[in-house]
Amino acid sequence: EVQLVESGGGLVQPGGSLRLSCAASGFAFNYYAMNWVRQAPGKGLEWVSRIGSGGAEINYVDSVKGRFTISRDNAKNTLYLQMNNLKPEDTAMYYCTVYYGNYSHRGQGTQVIVSS
Repeated sequence: EVQLVESGGGLVQPGGSLRLSCAASGFAFNYYAMNWVRQAPGKGLEWVSRIGSGGAEINYVDSVKGRFTISRDNAKNTLYLQMNNLKPEDTAMYYCTVYYGNYSHRGQGTQVIVSS
């Protein structure tokens, strides 16, 4: 059974930083690309970033380029998202996702609130 457990969210002031983690299990983590997506209050899901299985292929939505860094540790089956210079518009529930078994799996999410 695929399990994705996000952590690291919280309340932070504008300009602050957070590091999100996603612990993965139930599939061969090192063979699969991983994504971070987010959902702001009252809005739909927004794709944020993707990293290939080996960590070399990386993409970001324009709004986070230069501020967010995705990475992974295949030895620890863990995905990360380093978020710097956070803005109020980054407030959202953040989820890690994997497309496995013809289905996009995601965890329960971790809440990020950017507010002064």
